[in-house]
Amino acid sequence: MTQHVLLISHDIVGPRMAGPGIRYMHLARVLTQHAAVTLAIPAESPGRATGDSFDVVRYDRNAWPSLQRHVAAHDICIFPSDIAGAFPQLGESGAYLVVDGYDPLLAEWLALHGRGGDTSALAGDWRDRLAQLQGQYALGDFFICAGERQRDWWLGLLEANGRVNPATYAADPSLRRLIDVVPYGLPDTPPRHTRPVVKGVWPGITAQDKLILWGGGLWSWLDPVTAIQAVARVAALRADVRLIFPGTRHPNPALSNLPSQTARARVAAQETGLLDQAIFFGDWVPYADWGNLLLECDVALSLHFDTLETRLAFRSRVLEYIWAGLPIVASEGDAIAELVAAHGLGRVVHYQDVDGVAQPLLDLLAQRDEGRDVQPGFAAAAQALNWTSVAAPLIAYCRAPWRAADKGDAGVYNPSLWAQLQQERAHWQALVQGYEDGRFMRLTRWLDRQRRRLQPGR
Repeated sequence: MTQHVLLISHDIVGPRMAGPGIRYMHLARVLTQHAAVTLAIPAESPGRATGDSFDVVRYDRNAWPSLQRHVAAHDICIFPSDIAGAFPQLGESGAYLVVDGYDPLLAEWLALHGRGGDTSALAGDWRDRLAQLQGQYALGDFFICAGERQRDWWLGLLEANGRVNPATYAADPSLRRLIDVVPYGLPDTPPRHTRPVVKGVWPGITAQDKLILWGGGLWSWLDPVTAIQAVARVAALRADVRLIFPGTRHPNPALSNLPSQTARARVAAQETGLLDQAIFFGDWVPYADWGNLLLECDVALSLHFDTLETRLAFRSRVLEYIWAGLPIVASEGDAIAELVAAHGLGRVVHYQDVDGVAQPLLDLLAQRDEGRDVQPGFAAAAQALNWTSVAAPLIAYCRAPWRAADKGDAGVYNPSLWAQLQQERAHWQALVQGYEDGRFMRLTRWLDRQRRRLQPGR
């Protein structure tokens, strides 16, 4: 029997997309070979809402009725963990629910808001963020994430929320039926260069220049300043080098105020004296031109800080460097660095090591000069990471879905029980707040005085 699958993207899908939108577009393409697929996209997504061989509908993030009828018409719903907080009604829909946890939202929140400043002022926002995500652990029949590191982290989260239990363990001691790995993938066919996008197009960049690419955004957990300082050293030895940042503004207008390193990076570029000479900032490239841009570049960068986000990240846009056979200089510590090292795709460097980045850039550019571009590691990595391969656990689930072993009358998710748990949680939060305000200690002292007064002989 053909299953009807609804994919719900929390980010825009259109001509210009970030990693989440691209992920859901490609998952829809892959799954449509095995099921009847509909892709639900945010109402603010630009352009005409049509898919290749699947239906596309729009919904309002603040209005359950805009999504409800689509959920009711499908057997399986696949959605990122953030959607669980926006639409807790999914738990009462009767559909099989797949929670996509590939984006470590709590770690990203800390990286965006939690460095320095007044941590007490952030406490309320943090509690709100926790509450928004709390429902995801109870909702899922099946969970997916981007890698084995993330899977270990998710197993801990699920265990803490009661989902690793006798029922789920008895159903599958490996717990793969509860959570499995579906990373970001790559298209089956390699990119083709159909028109110039940067070389000879951007002012100050000629067709003969060597391009060093910083793909994706400049989010708070990334380290563009080290990239700029390293390229300044390379540019002192090679006049043909150009570093480009083509993703300085998120394509989703709702995320235009997302904290980033863009201003800091521009200041660093100005300090080198190379802004608009060897270091260039652009706008988000249309997805249709992304392959063209990749093929015009010579080396790519993925640099970040030593944070929790790094440990859990799977940098989707960076992964596409592999698609184009583009040598990579990557900071240690994340899943991309492991791929680079395992397949010989470039060099892995220490955090914030300017010299450590500059020398590999010189070495890799020299290799490109000599025409040594083709490396067998890229072909093997691209084959292992194509969308059909990486989506295999999700394809299997959509062909023959199962209800989580701990769902049902005695299961983890029960709407009335969940409401009760939320009330109890609010009660304990109030007690904690009372403790912080001193009311708890005053009550304790009052009780102690009453106990002493009632003791015999006093």
